[in-house]
Amino acid sequence: MTWQTIWEMISSACISIALKLLASFLVFGIGRALTGFLIKHFPKGTKKHPLDPTASNFIKNIVKTTLYVLIAVTIVSILGVPMASIIAVVASAGAAIALALQGSLSNFASGIMLLVLKPMKLGDYIETSSVSGTVSDLGIFYTTLITPDNKHITVPNSSITSDTITNYSREKKRRLDLVFSVDYATDTEQAKAVIMEAVTAHEMVLTDPAPFVRMTAMEASSLSFTVRVWCLSENYWTLKFDLTEQVKAALDRSGISIPFPQLDVHVKS
Repeated sequence: MTWQTIWEMISSACISIALKLLASFLVFGIGRALTGFLIKHFPKGTKKHPLDPTASNFIKNIVKTTLYVLIAVTIVSILGVPMASIIAVVASAGAAIALALQGSLSNFASGIMLLVLKPMKLGDYIETSSVSGTVSDLGIFYTTLITPDNKHITVPNSSITSDTITNYSREKKRRLDLVFSVDYATDTEQAKAVIMEAVTAHEMVLTDPAPFVRMTAMEASSLSFTVRVWCLSENYWTLKFDLTEQVKAALDRSGISIPFPQLDVHVKS
């Protein structure tokens, strides 16, 4: 074997490797661009039957992952790695991978359950025993919540499905409960009338069901009046703050005092 023959073999091998690498880069670049295009223009259903945003987001994550896996398999095939060997290795390592990814598989299955059972959707404010926030993303393995102070909380899907979920956004209406305390010397009917007038004057308070104002407790140094009103779910916190301020102002205007805790001390000589 001459040096010329050796050089030709080396040159041929280098050219073959270079072409394979070039083809691999092209497949990766084109595949990544097409994946981004498909995800960006993912169908949203029809006007008559629009696709649920939560389901759409979950399916997009699955499609994106599947496409990247196909790109990786194609690149491996172009590089000349025997697919039979890869399949054999994957099959033999399947049990080990399943054990290692047991938590991830549980999260994936939980994500499917959340998509099918729909205890929540994107934009809902939910609460579990450990976290609370607005659902901003339902992924394959994790759900992302945004707290009122703009913190992002990433929660494993299995943690959500195994816990109690309180969804504050599912129903259109919510009931707001407030308690106001007044002095024992106050006329109870006057106090009820003043509080009711302040409550019904607010535009966010719904008339059906009707507002409720009654004296519900006699505390150590005050009479407690419970207020129950209904509002749209999105108005809950605004109404809570408004009524707290406005009822206090109405009681002040009517000369009804809100007592401080009192303690009578008797001194024996």
